Amino acid sequence: MATFRYRAATPTGELKAGTLDGSSQNDALDRLRRLGLMPIEAIETAERPAKRTKMAGAATRQAVANALGELAVLLSAGLALDRALAVCIDNISKPALKAVFVRLRDRVKEGVPLARAMQQEEATFPPMACAMAEAGEASGKLDVSLARLAESLDRAAALRQTIVSSLIYPAVLIVIALGVVSMMLLVVVPQFEDLFSDQGAKLPLITQIVMGASHGLRNYGWLGVLGLVVAGFIGMRWMAQPAVRRAFDRNVLRVPQLGPLITNAETARLARTLGSLVDSGVALPTALGIAQRSLVNTYMSAAVGRVVSGLKEGSGLSGPLAATKLFPPMAMSFLRTGEETAQLGMMLNRLADVLDRDVRNTIQRMIAILTPALTVLMGALVATVIASIMSAILGFNDLALGP
Repeated sequence: MATFRYRAATPTGELKAGTLDGSSQNDALDRLRRLGLMPIEAIETAERPAKRTKMAGAATRQAVANALGELAVLLSAGLALDRALAVCIDNISKPALKAVFVRLRDRVKEGVPLARAMQQEEATFPPMACAMAEAGEASGKLDVSLARLAESLDRAAALRQTIVSSLIYPAVLIVIALGVVSMMLLVVVPQFEDLFSDQGAKLPLITQIVMGASHGLRNYGWLGVLGLVVAGFIGMRWMAQPAVRRAFDRNVLRVPQLGPLITNAETARLARTLGSLVDSGVALPTALGIAQRSLVNTYMSAAVGRVVSGLKEGSGLSGPLAATKLFPPMAMSFLRTGEETAQLGMMLNRLADVLDRDVRNTIQRMIAILTPALTVLMGALVATVIASIMSAILGFNDLALGP
């Protein structure tokens, strides 16, 4: 399969431009005719290499989804694209995002297709958005494609928010536990240091350990913090190497409980993106190549990249993906059913729904176990410090009462 840049005319005489995949130039021209367009030219181009772009924050991503959903509604109501963009601009509150949509409107007024204008704002719009906009323009159903895009972005944002919200409480517990233990070692335990200083080896073992920990934290704690900062910096630089990151991501998938959770989450993300693109009319090799960029796990992304190369040579989808042995069997079942029934987009979206639900349930179960475990651990640490002090004091009493 090759990528062709085309120019074509709609039945109303409007000019359209974009890219599509085809096995040859004649195949690309036939695809344009099947889309109801009158082809003017189709020129083979070199495929742009996939790259990762630093995306906007969660709040901006949600604002982008809302704006695209509103744009879809306005287009379905019959407004011209430039007028619909102008209305969207008036309703956007974020200045940075408003500036992005102003640039989109200006480019559209100059005759640039929306998809190409969005490609020039790649820090705001993911590759999936540009591809779905291009497919919508080619088919004359831009409003439908943008509505699907907004729904897909909303679902991804909802799952991300669920995960973040679930992790807030355990994170707060960890911070509180560290704060309480640090306060006791830095403030409470030193108050008894003078009292215990004359006892030396007579102190109980647990008291000696706690006193040693307090002394070490007060005198060398800054070295520990500095060491953690340096180790974190070195670790980040080390993980930035592609080979190291890929090896790390591969090993993470083998960790019990965590590995299957990551696999399901990544498979759901891939299925959601791919299903939305296929439903919008994007060619499968191009759609899978774009969906590959949505994967965070680089080892799984590399495996999908090899499948993309096979698709361009005419191989299927479910077979090569199953051969990677990275994706859950349920996903392969959904894919095979979708290919056999010619309902691949629908089955991919259903698969994403099922896996998203499984990921949410798994995270909730893990949090339900982790929260009381952290509470018990925090109580045990505090009790250990108190018990060490009390055991030493009771030892003094025994000595005072002894013969």
